[in-house]
Amino acid sequence: MATQHISSALPAPALSTTYPMANPGYGKRSAPDQRARTRDDFCLLPTRERYVAGFVDHLPEGAAMSVKQLAKQLPLYGQQAISTALNALSVAGHLRRVRCSVTSASDETRWVYRTYWSRTARDNEWWNTYLATENSSLAASSEPDVPASDAALPPLGGPAEEPPPAPEGPGAEQAPELPAVPHQRTPDQQPAADDVSPAYLALARLGRDDHRLTLSAADCAALEAQAAEWLARGVTVDYLTGALTAGLPAQVDSPLGFVRRRLVDKIPPRLPAENAQPGSPAPARRTLMECTDCGRPGHPEALPDGLCRPCREAHSMGEENATRTAEVADVKLRMSNLRELLKPV
Repeated sequence: MATQHISSALPAPALSTTYPMANPGYGKRSAPDQRARTRDDFCLLPTRERYVAGFVDHLPEGAAMSVKQLAKQLPLYGQQAISTALNALSVAGHLRRVRCSVTSASDETRWVYRTYWSRTARDNEWWNTYLATENSSLAASSEPDVPASDAALPPLGGPAEEPPPAPEGPGAEQAPELPAVPHQRTPDQQPAADDVSPAYLALARLGRDDHRLTLSAADCAALEAQAAEWLARGVTVDYLTGALTAGLPAQVDSPLGFVRRRLVDKIPPRLPAENAQPGSPAPARRTLMECTDCGRPGHPEALPDGLCRPCREAHSMGEENATRTAEVADVKLRMSNLRELLKPV
């Protein structure tokens, strides 16, 4: 149970006029039905979390919400401290990190990354219902979700943190770009658009999701039948892509062997025939929650408090260790007082 901290929170720094905004479709999104701002907002949180929450609450819509950008604006804490504070705010019910599948003006589907913020703390049931509503709204919309051009949108499944805006001025550091899937077919070997299966396209776009899984044209052709078996079992392309890219190791020496192994080990079960509904494909899920700590995607129901199981266990162990440390310090203080009282006068 959270305990109220009587000490006043550190005043959040004033918003800089040059605070970076995320690319169109990215960044901070405010949840609906929030209470009005008061001086008692976030009073149940520790000092650091109150400091970060007060700053985030005053950020405008679409502001960049990456740990790196927040740490630049909050000089009292580094990136690790900011990351830990965001985890605590997620557990407290103030934020959720989400990736949304959107359609650009050229009918190309991309992922954008957003951080939903609520000044009013919400429980898991509220967040699950709200994100389910957002998913239904995106699925029912036939208009492009992001008005920006294709150049403003990152590749499908880009980095979990919002890409910063283009640097300005001389000497500005350029942000690295993710390598695209290499085009290894000559023009006469390039198949027509109608001849490329959804399974082949999903494999070809893995390199855009994560450069560690870049596959050649020959690799995609070799794995196409296995990927098509997944789609034949009723899963969507988004589900296939998420299963192949989730929890990647730091280095993948053989993308072909790695993807082939996952296609075999993680293939979903085949649904019974009576449950199948031919002619009515399952609606594609257009909203996936991300673990606030490690960025692992999943359904909201599988990420209570916005954290995956390993990160949630690590967070709980950290709280237990902090409580245990405080108890040990209290015992040592009591013993020191008793020794002073037992000393001869």
